[in-house]
Amino acid sequence: MDAELTALAVSGATSLVQLMAGDAWAAVKSRATALFGRGRPGETEAAEEELEAARAALVAAVNGGDRAAIAETESRWRARLLLLLREDPAAEGELRALMAAGGHSVEEGTTVHNTISGGDIRGPVIQTGTIKGDLHFG
Repeated sequence: MDAELTALAVSGATSLVQLMAGDAWAAVKSRATALFGRGRPGETEAAEEELEAARAALVAAVNGGDRAAIAETESRWRARLLLLLREDPAAEGELRALMAAGGHSVEEGTTVHNTISGGDIRGPVIQTGTIKGDLHFG
């Protein structure tokens, strides 16, 4: 079960960061606020402020090409989501709904395992379930 929650937290954080950085944020902001605020007065407002501050910093990082800051943002939200999912089982459905609303989803029971091997690898790594067609870089 922990592996499934971890996979969902990883996918959820990736989706959340992509949504924050894009035009879809306006459409899913209220869902994200509800997820992290848990519908409690005070916590909802704090969650909204934190999400907006994170979004502003993320947009600046994206515009400035600061990959380390983008990765740090994703890492922070991954940890937050994992903690939330462990503490509140109902949050799983809400996270899945948020991801679906933003056009992202993870099938229940999906396990993610990544392996990169072959020595010194310098180049793009793509994590995906299925790629149809060719990939070209650069």
